[in-house]
Formats: sequence, C-alpha cells, structure tokens
Amino acid sequence: MIDLNLIRTNKELVKENIKRKFQDHKLSLVDEVLGLDEQYRQLKQAADKLRETRNNKSSEIGHLVRTKKLDEVNKIKEEVNTINHKLETIEVEEKELKLKINEIMLKIPNLIAKTVPLGKDDSENVERERFGEQTKYDYEIPYHLDIIEKLGGIDLDNARLVSGSGFYYLIGDVARLHSAILAYARDFMIDKGFLYVIPPFMVKGNVVSGVMSFDEQDAMMYKIEGEDLYLIGTSEHSMIGKFKDSLFDVNQLPIRMTSYSPCFRKEKGAHGIEERGIYRVHQFEKQEMIVICHPKESDEWYIKMWNYTVEIFRNLNIPVRTLECCTGDLADLKYESLDIEAWSPRQKKYFEVASCSNLTDAQSRRLGIRIKDGKEKYYAHTLNNTVIASPRMLISFLENNLNKDGSIYIPKVLRPYMGGIEKITVK
Repeated sequence: MIDLNLIRTNKELVKENIKRKFQDHKLSLVDEVLGLDEQYRQLKQAADKLRETRNNKSSEIGHLVRTKKLDEVNKIKEEVNTINHKLETIEVEEKELKLKINEIMLKIPNLIAKTVPLGKDDSENVERERFGEQTKYDYEIPYHLDIIEKLGGIDLDNARLVSGSGFYYLIGDVARLHSAILAYARDFMIDKGFLYVIPPFMVKGNVVSGVMSFDEQDAMMYKIEGEDLYLIGTSEHSMIGKFKDSLFDVNQLPIRMTSYSPCFRKEKGAHGIEERGIYRVHQFEKQEMIVICHPKESDEWYIKMWNYTVEIFRNLNIPVRTLECCTGDLADLKYESLDIEAWSPRQKKYFEVASCSNLTDAQSRRLGIRIKDGKEKYYAHTLNNTVIASPRMLISFLENNLNKDGSIYIPKVLRPYMGGIEKITVK
C-alpha cells in the first residue's frame, strides 16, 4: 500500500507507475480514491465543527445551571442531543468511506524502482549475471523423475491415491538428501547472522491481506473451510505477520530471520512435462529469509540477500544466473524483484529456483510496522528471499551432480548432513 498523501500531491506519478505495470484498468482507481478522500475530509471537518459546537454548548449548560436558568438549560440540552444524532450519522458515513478508501488503496500497486526494466510479462525479464560454468556431460541426462526412481527415492502413485496429483512421497537416501540440503541452508543463514525460526503454518485473513495482493491471494492460498485461517504459501507470510502493529526503536534494526516451513499452493493451470514431475506441486518445503530494516538500508540488504542464495547454489555445484523481473512481472507490493535461476543440463536452459524482493514500505503500511527514531515515526522496509525451495533445488542438484552410472555426487558441504557418504548409489 502506498501513502495516500502521495496520491493527493502527485497523482500523475501514481498513474504513470500503474501504466509502467501495464495495469491501465486501475487508472480510474486513483481518481476514485481522491473523490472518496475529499468526501471523507469534508465529513471529518463537519464532524469537528459539530463537536466544537457541542463542547461550547455543554459549557453553557454549566453556567446556566449555576444561574438557575432552567428553561434555557433544557433548550440547549435538546440542541446538544440534535448534534449528537447528527454526529452518529456522520461517524457511520466516515467509517464506510474509510473502508472504501482502504479497499481501493489495497489495489493500487506500490511504486516501482526506476531501474526496473519495462516489460509486459516474465518473457521480458532481463538477465543480469551468470555464476559458474554450465554443467556439460558426454552422456544423456534423464528426466528428473527417472533419476529419482533409479535411486529408489519416490512414490508418486500412492501419493496420488492418498492426496491427489501434485503430491509425492520422498524415500530413503533421496528424502535424506532433501532434508540435508534444507539443514545446510539453515546453518548457512545462521552463520550469516540470521535468527532461525519455525513459524506457524497457518495465518489469519488480516495477515494475508497485509503481506500480499488480492490477485496473489486468489491464485495461491488455500483457505481453511469455516475458519479465518489460510495455509501459508511461504513462511514470509507468517514471518512478516509476526511484526504486525510493531513499533521498533531505530537501534533495534535490522531484524534478520531465516525460517523453515512447509508451503502450500494452488498452482492453477496446466504445465509441460518438465513441470509435471515434482517441479510444480501443491506442497513443498522451504528455507526463507526476511529482513525488516531502515528505509535507507533496504537497497543494500536486497543485494546481500540474493547473493546469499547464489553462494549456496554455487557451494552445491549448481550454476545459476540472476534475472531482473520487469515491470509487468512484479506483484503489486514489490518495488523490485530478482529471480535466481539454476542451470538444467537436461533442458539446456535455466529455470527459477528462488526469488528476492524489496517491498519498501508496502507491507509495513498494511500491517502497521513502524520505526521510532527520536520524536519521528515512520514505516519500516521489508524484504524477503528464498534460501532454498525443495523440490526445485532437488531437481537442479540431481541434474548437476549426476554421475554416468546414475549415482549422485555429494559435495563436501553436504556430507556432514548425509552421514559422511560421498555419493548416493542406484538401487
């Protein structure tokens, strides 16, 4: 959510930002919210005048009682009652207008960084940098399900019977590898100074609306029937929600946390063969990082955070690249966002495995996360980034560490989490 005062003082800037996101259907919202805001301010002014008049008349009553002018006292009391009825009506109208204004403000996108490339969708995202040489083999790389099945590591058929499509059982050494990667990512982030947290896996509706846009909510979130609870799509939701209505002293910042959670997503739509295995699923596990900081520090943290993910992937022998999301690919709350993509030797292309986002004060305005700096109070900036999201990480790991005989090489950083073994063998 942006500052309403910005719309009052520079509505053309807000409209231009909407155009850069190719959301022209939202342009009318700017004028609509300004009209409602004007009505609200007029009502508030009228209410303030009525309260002033009521206070003056109440003072008169005391004086008249002391001078025993009871007829005039009764007359003024009637006038005060009339004022009270008018105030009740105005206050109801004020509340309704405030709700309408807030509803529209939630739909107006956050301002985008000037450096974000212009583009309509993810096909126009811009590659920024590559890390590591693309893995090359003199033998064919099988489909990721074939790799895992030869390792005796997955059961999709029974998962479909138990839960439906988009679910799986991981088994044996592959399940252990999955957990080892997450444990390594956890310890990596702790070593970087982040506090480790396991958060709630369900959040209330007012937290959901605070951390994401309505479009994202509809496309992603599972709602618990009959309750005001949603399954989290990422631990960012409950981690940022943890600080709802918080007021931090400036010296308490930055807040740095890394969290583990299962994640649940609808993942609407049909997908190709490479996404049908365990690439795009309804349930997965993830290590996340979040930062709450001073507005002047968010640009610096943004760079640090995506670099941490790049470092982890390179430590696991996985070549990656960074891809800057264009204006049309940014969710409404994001100021800027960078995807990290891993190299797939099988597909001979990169695919998304992580995403780092700076949301400036868009989430903190919705959730009331503020900073106290002397006598001044202002909204904090929030950032989030994927450390590791399995099974996408698992797919990239298996393809880039595959031996000719179908076994999987275990890099040194993972061996302490794998009982010291150097490879997973075919079963």
